[in-house]
Amino acid sequence: MTKPAPVSRRDFLRLAAFGSAALAGGSGLVRLARAQTKAPARKLGIALLGLGDYSLKQLRPALMQHTNLCRLAGLVSGHPEKAALWAQELGLPARNVYSYENFDRIADNPDIDIVYVVTPPGTHAEYVIRAAKARKHVICEKPLAGTVEDCDAMIAACRAAKVRFSVGYRLHFDPYHQEMMRLAGSGELGPFTKMSGELGWPITKWMWRIDKKLGGGGPMMDVGIYVVHGACMAQGGIAPIAVTAQEDLKVNPELFNEVEEGMRWTMEFPNGAKLDGYSTYDRNTARFWLESPRGWIDFPKNPFAYRGIIGTTSRGPMNFPIVNQQARQMDDFADCILTGRATVASGEMGRRDIRILQAIYEAARTGKRVLV
Repeated sequence: MTKPAPVSRRDFLRLAAFGSAALAGGSGLVRLARAQTKAPARKLGIALLGLGDYSLKQLRPALMQHTNLCRLAGLVSGHPEKAALWAQELGLPARNVYSYENFDRIADNPDIDIVYVVTPPGTHAEYVIRAAKARKHVICEKPLAGTVEDCDAMIAACRAAKVRFSVGYRLHFDPYHQEMMRLAGSGELGPFTKMSGELGWPITKWMWRIDKKLGGGGPMMDVGIYVVHGACMAQGGIAPIAVTAQEDLKVNPELFNEVEEGMRWTMEFPNGAKLDGYSTYDRNTARFWLESPRGWIDFPKNPFAYRGIIGTTSRGPMNFPIVNQQARQMDDFADCILTGRATVASGEMGRRDIRILQAIYEAARTGKRVLV
């Protein structure tokens, strides 16, 4: 058995401060807090596939400063100059840097255990399948893919290769959302019967997010998925049974000529609960509200943000320490690989949400109630 590494004073104080939140947030938080005191014989190596904004500003710092069970070990990019600069800054050997063309050679690299796919959703299936064939475990950013069929192919490839597969649902490792799930599941405030959520930000020029082939859709795929997934989290992981939806009239139809600019939808759950959702690329908006006969939860600001979430309940405000969601997410996946337990953010969960999104698009197109 590996001897646990000594805990520094800084880590001890951080974990002590985290203790009350862990008890409030359920066993998942306790497990993660304990996992962060352990040092594996070797940190698992992660290769970032796609060196865009999310990798630069979130995943790279998380891996360099906050993870305990995994480390940044490799890079895969379509921009050789950028990859070379990153490798120089990070001290990574040239053998751990790949292009999209020679990426399959990663199979022969023992430094890399996990590939994290951080490219546009329309490319996810290709790279997840290639990573699986290289016998590397895979994390794929949300949304998992543009279609359920692509999700099925990705899941099948990982099963065939006997590698672990997770979707990048970082909010499963955020204490505010874990507390929401705990309150819903314990019956203290839940089950929630009325929910509403909205998320949006303005897009005023072309980017890949409004390219149907690359993004899979518009704001519904990019930010609406947070509201969809949040509602399922609040319902104990249960999917809706039906949806209705209506696309907003486009303010800028020339720019949004392939995808929606805004979408409004309703999700119906088996217990009679409903969620009214809204996603948009027309303006900034963010809110998530849950109500039951026993009380309510309100996230009036940044409900799905990397940090700065504000939450309050009918009992009073939520107060949790700031955590690095991405670091906790990646450490948890590494722990799953090391211990053999199942991830709470599986590829199948990502597929479920794509199935819901496709039903919402169909409901908007047909004007009919669509079964999920």
